Amino acid sequence: MTALDDITGLVLAGGRGTRMGHVDKGLQPFRGAAMVQHVMQRLAPQVGALAINANRNLDLYAGFGVPVWPDRLTGFEGPLAGLATGMARCATPLLATAPCDSPFLPPDLVARLHQALSSEGADLALAETEEPGPGGTLRVQPQPVFALVRTAALPQLEAYLAGGGRRMDGWYAGITVARVRFGHADDFRNINTLDELRQCEPE
Repeated sequence: MTALDDITGLVLAGGRGTRMGHVDKGLQPFRGAAMVQHVMQRLAPQVGALAINANRNLDLYAGFGVPVWPDRLTGFEGPLAGLATGMARCATPLLATAPCDSPFLPPDLVARLHQALSSEGADLALAETEEPGPGGTLRVQPQPVFALVRTAALPQLEAYLAGGGRRMDGWYAGITVARVRFGHADDFRNINTLDELRQCEPE
Protein backbone atom coordinates (compact mmCIF):
# COMPACT_ATOMS: atom_id res chain seq x y z
CA MET A 1 0.00 0.00 0.00
CA THR A 2 1.23 3.48 -0.82
CA ALA A 3 1.75 6.06 1.89
CA LEU A 4 -1.44 7.91 2.69
CA ASP A 5 0.44 11.14 2.04
CA ASP A 6 0.41 10.24 -1.66
CA ILE A 7 -3.41 10.30 -1.82
CA THR A 8 -5.89 13.17 -1.66
CA GLY A 9 -9.54 12.29 -1.14
CA LEU A 10 -12.16 14.38 -2.95
CA VAL A 11 -15.85 14.33 -2.04
CA LEU A 12 -17.88 15.21 -5.13
CA ALA A 13 -20.65 17.62 -4.09
CA GLY A 14 -20.83 19.87 -7.13
CA GLY A 15 -24.07 18.70 -8.72
CA ARG A 16 -27.45 20.37 -9.04
CA GLY A 17 -29.31 17.81 -6.90
CA THR A 18 -31.98 17.60 -9.59
CA ARG A 19 -33.62 14.38 -8.38
CA MET A 20 -33.67 15.75 -4.83
CA GLY A 21 -35.61 18.86 -5.80
CA HIS A 22 -32.50 20.93 -6.61
CA VAL A 23 -31.39 21.03 -2.99
CA ASP A 24 -27.70 20.73 -2.15
CA LYS A 25 -27.49 16.99 -1.47
CA GLY A 26 -24.29 17.07 0.54
CA LEU A 27 -25.81 19.46 3.07
CA GLN A 28 -28.99 17.47 3.71
CA PRO A 29 -29.30 16.25 7.31
CA PHE A 30 -28.83 12.50 7.68
CA ARG A 31 -28.45 10.57 10.91
CA GLY A 32 -27.47 13.62 12.91
CA ALA A 33 -25.04 15.24 10.47
CA ALA A 34 -24.88 16.60 6.94
CA MET A 35 -24.66 13.79 4.40
CA VAL A 36 -21.26 15.02 3.19
CA GLN A 37 -19.89 14.59 6.71
CA HIS A 38 -20.68 10.88 6.69
CA VAL A 39 -18.74 10.49 3.45
CA MET A 40 -15.85 12.54 4.84
CA GLN A 41 -15.70 10.43 8.00
CA ARG A 42 -15.44 7.23 5.97
CA LEU A 43 -13.00 8.54 3.39
CA ALA A 44 -10.67 10.53 5.68
CA PRO A 45 -8.90 7.51 7.30
CA GLN A 46 -8.14 6.14 3.83
CA VAL A 47 -6.30 9.19 2.48
CA GLY A 48 -3.68 11.71 3.53
CA ALA A 49 -5.67 14.87 2.78
CA LEU A 50 -9.30 15.64 2.08
CA ALA A 51 -11.14 18.25 -0.02
CA ILE A 52 -14.69 18.91 -1.23
CA ASN A 53 -15.73 19.75 -4.78
CA ALA A 54 -18.76 22.07 -4.55
CA ASN A 55 -20.30 24.80 -6.69
CA ARG A 56 -22.69 26.48 -4.25
CA ASN A 57 -22.94 27.08 -0.51
CA LEU A 58 -19.15 27.28 -0.47
CA ASP A 59 -19.02 28.92 2.96
CA LEU A 60 -21.10 26.13 4.48
CA TYR A 61 -18.85 23.47 2.99
CA ALA A 62 -15.76 25.36 4.16
CA GLY A 63 -17.16 25.07 7.68
CA PHE A 64 -16.33 21.36 7.61
CA GLY A 65 -12.65 22.25 7.88
CA VAL A 66 -11.25 21.10 4.53
CA PRO A 67 -10.49 22.95 1.27
CA VAL A 68 -13.46 23.53 -1.06
CA TRP A 69 -12.74 23.47 -4.79
CA PRO A 70 -15.41 24.71 -7.24
CA ASP A 71 -15.39 23.36 -10.77
CA ARG A 72 -13.01 25.10 -13.13
CA LEU A 73 -15.67 24.57 -15.80
CA THR A 74 -18.78 26.67 -15.27
CA GLY A 75 -22.35 25.44 -15.59
CA PHE A 76 -22.51 22.40 -13.28
CA GLU A 77 -20.84 20.14 -15.83
CA GLY A 78 -21.10 16.97 -13.76
CA PRO A 79 -18.76 14.77 -11.71
CA LEU A 80 -16.13 14.58 -14.44
CA ALA A 81 -15.60 18.33 -14.13
CA GLY A 82 -15.14 17.83 -10.39
CA LEU A 83 -12.62 15.08 -11.04
CA ALA A 84 -10.63 17.34 -13.35
CA THR A 85 -10.69 20.13 -10.78
CA GLY A 86 -9.40 17.79 -8.08
CA MET A 87 -6.65 16.40 -10.30
CA ALA A 88 -5.50 19.93 -11.13
CA ARG A 89 -5.58 21.26 -7.58
CA CYS A 90 -4.43 18.43 -5.35
CA ALA A 91 -0.78 18.30 -4.32
CA THR A 92 -0.49 14.51 -4.43
CA PRO A 93 0.15 12.07 -7.29
CA LEU A 94 -3.08 10.19 -6.58
CA LEU A 95 -6.68 11.36 -6.14
CA ALA A 96 -9.48 9.24 -4.68
CA THR A 97 -13.10 10.27 -5.30
CA ALA A 98 -16.45 9.49 -3.72
CA PRO A 99 -19.84 11.20 -4.15
CA CYS A 100 -21.45 13.17 -1.34
CA ASP A 101 -24.66 11.10 -1.51
CA SER A 102 -23.08 7.72 -0.71
CA PRO A 103 -22.61 7.64 3.08
CA PHE A 104 -21.99 3.89 3.31
CA LEU A 105 -18.78 3.59 1.26
CA PRO A 106 -16.47 0.72 2.33
CA PRO A 107 -13.50 1.30 4.64
CA ASP A 108 -11.14 -0.59 2.32
CA LEU A 109 -12.17 1.26 -0.85
CA VAL A 110 -8.95 3.18 -1.44
CA ALA A 111 -6.63 0.34 -0.38
CA ARG A 112 -8.21 -2.10 -2.83
CA LEU A 113 -8.28 0.43 -5.65
CA HIS A 114 -4.63 1.25 -5.06
CA GLN A 115 -3.63 -2.42 -5.09
CA ALA A 116 -5.22 -2.82 -8.52
CA LEU A 117 -3.81 0.46 -9.80
CA SER A 118 -0.29 -0.62 -8.86
CA SER A 119 -0.44 -4.26 -9.89
CA GLU A 120 -1.93 -3.47 -13.31
CA GLY A 121 0.13 -0.34 -13.95
CA ALA A 122 -3.11 1.54 -14.54
CA ASP A 123 -3.89 5.24 -14.73
CA LEU A 124 -7.23 4.83 -12.96
CA ALA A 125 -8.93 2.17 -10.85
CA LEU A 126 -12.68 2.08 -10.29
CA ALA A 127 -15.06 0.04 -8.21
CA GLU A 128 -17.58 -2.40 -9.64
CA THR A 129 -20.49 -4.17 -7.96
CA GLU A 130 -22.86 -6.97 -8.87
CA GLU A 131 -26.53 -6.02 -9.20
CA PRO A 132 -29.60 -8.21 -9.77
CA GLY A 133 -30.31 -8.71 -13.44
CA PRO A 134 -33.11 -10.31 -15.47
CA GLY A 135 -34.07 -13.87 -14.66
CA GLY A 136 -32.23 -13.94 -11.37
CA THR A 137 -28.86 -13.30 -12.99
CA LEU A 138 -26.24 -10.86 -11.78
CA ARG A 139 -24.87 -8.03 -13.88
CA VAL A 140 -21.70 -6.07 -13.30
CA GLN A 141 -22.35 -2.42 -12.46
CA PRO A 142 -19.41 -0.01 -12.81
CA GLN A 143 -19.17 2.66 -10.09
CA PRO A 144 -16.98 5.26 -11.82
CA VAL A 145 -17.45 7.98 -9.18
CA PHE A 146 -15.66 5.67 -6.70
CA ALA A 147 -12.21 5.85 -8.24
CA LEU A 148 -8.50 6.31 -7.68
CA VAL A 149 -6.68 8.16 -10.45
CA ARG A 150 -3.15 9.28 -11.17
CA THR A 151 -3.14 13.05 -11.48
CA ALA A 152 -0.59 12.70 -14.31
CA ALA A 153 -3.54 11.61 -16.48
CA LEU A 154 -5.06 15.11 -16.33
CA PRO A 155 -4.05 16.06 -19.93
CA GLN A 156 -6.09 13.15 -21.31
CA LEU A 157 -9.10 14.15 -19.23
CA GLU A 158 -8.80 17.81 -20.20
CA ALA A 159 -8.65 16.87 -23.88
CA TYR A 160 -11.84 14.82 -23.49
CA LEU A 161 -13.62 17.68 -21.71
CA ALA A 162 -12.42 20.21 -24.27
CA GLY A 163 -14.06 18.09 -26.96
CA GLY A 164 -17.41 18.33 -25.17
CA GLY A 165 -17.33 14.92 -23.47
CA ARG A 166 -19.04 14.66 -20.09
CA ARG A 167 -19.66 10.93 -19.49
CA MET A 168 -17.83 9.76 -16.41
CA ASP A 169 -16.32 6.79 -18.27
CA GLY A 170 -16.10 8.49 -21.65
CA TRP A 171 -12.39 9.25 -21.40
CA TYR A 172 -11.32 5.72 -20.50
CA ALA A 173 -10.35 4.93 -24.10
CA GLY A 174 -7.29 7.14 -23.70
CA ILE A 175 -6.01 5.64 -20.43
CA THR A 176 -5.38 2.29 -18.75
CA VAL A 177 -8.19 1.31 -16.38
CA ALA A 178 -8.26 -1.30 -13.61
CA ARG A 179 -11.56 -2.58 -12.24
CA VAL A 180 -12.10 -3.86 -8.71
CA ARG A 181 -15.14 -6.01 -7.84
CA PHE A 182 -16.70 -5.30 -4.45
CA GLY A 183 -19.09 -7.82 -2.96
CA HIS A 184 -21.48 -5.55 -1.07
CA ALA A 185 -23.44 -3.38 -3.47
CA ASP A 186 -25.19 -1.61 -0.61
CA ASP A 187 -21.88 -0.01 0.37
CA PHE A 188 -22.12 2.00 -2.83
CA ARG A 189 -25.78 2.92 -2.52
CA ASN A 190 -26.40 6.56 -3.31
CA ILE A 191 -29.28 8.60 -1.94
CA ASN A 192 -30.88 10.48 -4.82
CA THR A 193 -34.26 11.65 -3.50
CA LEU A 194 -35.69 13.02 -0.28
CA ASP A 195 -37.84 9.88 0.01
CA GLU A 196 -34.72 7.68 -0.16
CA LEU A 197 -33.10 9.92 2.44
CA ARG A 198 -36.01 9.34 4.81
CA GLN A 199 -36.07 5.59 4.10
CA CYS A 200 -32.39 5.30 5.08
CA GLU A 201 -32.98 6.92 8.44
CA PRO A 202 -33.16 4.42 11.33
CA GLU A 203 -36.59 3.71 12.75
